[in-house]
Amino acid sequence: MTTLNFPQNFWWGAATSGPQTEGRFNKPHANIFDYEFEMTPDKYWHGIGPDTASNFYNDYKNDIALMKAAGLNSVRTSIQWTRLIDDLETGTLNPDAVRFYNDVIDEFIKQGIRPIMNLHHFDVPVDLIHTYGGWESKDVVDLFVQFAEKCFELFSDRVTDWFTHNEPMVVVEGGYLYQFHYPDLVDGKKAVQVAYNLQLASAKVIAAFRKHNKNPEGKIGVILNLTPNYPASESEADQGAAHFADLWQNRLFMDASVKGEFPAELVDILRKDNVLWESTPEELAIIKENTIDYLGVNFYHPNRARAPKYSSDSLAVDWLPNKYFEEYEKRGVRMNVDKGWEIYPRALYDIAKNIQENYGNIPWFVSENGMGVSREDRYYDSESNQIKDDYRIQFIKEHLYYVHKAIAEGSNCFGYHLWTPIDCFSWRNSYRNRYGLISVDIRRQIKTLKKSAYFFKDLADSSSLELHESEMEK
Repeated sequence: MTTLNFPQNFWWGAATSGPQTEGRFNKPHANIFDYEFEMTPDKYWHGIGPDTASNFYNDYKNDIALMKAAGLNSVRTSIQWTRLIDDLETGTLNPDAVRFYNDVIDEFIKQGIRPIMNLHHFDVPVDLIHTYGGWESKDVVDLFVQFAEKCFELFSDRVTDWFTHNEPMVVVEGGYLYQFHYPDLVDGKKAVQVAYNLQLASAKVIAAFRKHNKNPEGKIGVILNLTPNYPASESEADQGAAHFADLWQNRLFMDASVKGEFPAELVDILRKDNVLWESTPEELAIIKENTIDYLGVNFYHPNRARAPKYSSDSLAVDWLPNKYFEEYEKRGVRMNVDKGWEIYPRALYDIAKNIQENYGNIPWFVSENGMGVSREDRYYDSESNQIKDDYRIQFIKEHLYYVHKAIAEGSNCFGYHLWTPIDCFSWRNSYRNRYGLISVDIRRQIKTLKKSAYFFKDLADSSSLELHESEMEK
């Protein structure tokens, strides 16, 4: 048995978002998921949409008490643009939303939980898609900054920790390349412009934070889904494919957020392919001058890349990033079969070393890590009235082993957040896969601690982890 000790001020927490928990109650606007569910409910697992979610809007006091019982000392959620703002053009405030978010923040603080607020979790107002094209438009960038300014003015006296976007690459890929989020486009040139506009929005919000923040301890960052791109082989073609995949999936937002500049090699490729974003010197200066204070890293599974089997240089094919690479599914690996994702904890160590060696060892935390399992009622134990999710406990242990290894070698990692505190609405997957420390009966809205919640409380209380040899070096 080995005991791993973590810093006493470590963030032991969990992450969720407004659109995935609050429900649609009293919202003045629809986001893209609200709208899509209205239009095409059949796209959502069992026809279950975001109207109720886990009822956090009505049940936040009980939910936060359960989070406290699970040992969380910090929780990341998001403020919904579609809830807070009445007039999206002028930025007028919705009084009920101001009341709600003030109450939520105050309740977190009362329970001894650090509230961490994200501003954009995929949930752009659908009206701005229909009017401007959403993130394709720099008008929407400026409207987002206006929304962020209101958040800082209202809440930064108590909230010290802010993030601009959660996983901006998912917005690009889901909405503009691979059709798993509305508006379901396949348009490489628009995708590239959306990526640039999201980065510009992040930098402009950081500039606004420096102006409007009321808290001397306040910091702002971005949440990125990062993972090394492991090549399928040692061949030059596969190595080159993995290198481009890294430029596109990781370094586009990482370099711009931390270093203030996009990777020159990627810019050259996009320019050569005639899809480079439209930018101005003034905008690039804003990106250069407004880099992040710290970084959140979401990690679930590794990326593996190989050279594409078929050329996509045909004039009949629009530009797509997988012109240069395609995903490679390695045989013989450990899998979460419910989600279809590979389990490879060592990638977290590789991420940490990359941040340490190539990004100035910027302070960072694991902002999401988790295991989605379907039909978790299979593991319900009536005697203890809990779901016995030992698989989740094992998943957490194995990933924390590599987090600890990286910290011991000097990585500036200050926390670990599980996805998610309470089983939440997961876009088109709805409640098919459960990730939480706390289960929710979505029909009766009854919430109970899983076995993993008790494990996590012990972990957070001691800031240490005991591992058997078999749980290390996976």
